Amino acid sequence: MRQPSLHPIDERAAVTVHDLTVAYRDDPVLWDVDLSIPTGTLTAIIGPNGAGKSTLMKAILGLVPMAAGTVEIFGHTSELQRKLVGYVPQRGSVDWQFPTDALDVVTMGTYGQLGWIRRPGKAEKQRAMDALEQMGMADFAHRQISQLSGGQQQRVFLARALVQDAQLYFMDEPFVGVDARTEAAIIDLLKNLRDRGKTVVVVHHDLDSAPHYFDHVVLLNVQKIASGPMATTFTTENLERTYGAGKAMTREAVS
Repeated sequence: MRQPSLHPIDERAAVTVHDLTVAYRDDPVLWDVDLSIPTGTLTAIIGPNGAGKSTLMKAILGLVPMAAGTVEIFGHTSELQRKLVGYVPQRGSVDWQFPTDALDVVTMGTYGQLGWIRRPGKAEKQRAMDALEQMGMADFAHRQISQLSGGQQQRVFLARALVQDAQLYFMDEPFVGVDARTEAAIIDLLKNLRDRGKTVVVVHHDLDSAPHYFDHVVLLNVQKIASGPMATTFTTENLERTYGAGKAMTREAVS
């Protein structure tokens, strides 16, 4: 059974970012970002190419160094709350030629709860199989990941996140390169997580689908342009501030 966190969950905000700056050499990728993401929301991070969307997510996770600023997860440092967080990276950043099967990839999601000494047993393997079943991938449990389609690979990574039983999920472009059926399965999963009280943060690029998929949004272009409920924040004015006045708001313009 999962042990409760020593650091109680702050119901006011899942993520709090203060004065966050990230720079590569002398070029700022993110500049002085202040941000709060409420608990129990399905939040999209949206902005043009080069806006720093993935960098923001990685900085929150501690995967890239910050030049300045602080990050809190449920009111505490991200290091202290690491076991409460699940992460699905961009599919293109993964070495899919690594010789392992889908079940092993999903089982890796249990390692954080087991620690360095314990190895996954029958219970963890069963949880992994249950997660694959939930994502419609049980029949591919013993298939090498290199033999899976792009959509199937993404489902496997989502299953791995599920077995982490996290309170806060970060997903970087989970809809890229998947078919319509997989996209529908992914958004159903994300909404289910949200409805169970989880917080889900997604880097997203499709402006057409965003208001249908998400209830909270962060508009980003190196600096935070706006953030808040989708209904009041995802406006023409804010989109023009994010992408530039007169920019055509289509899939082709922002993908």
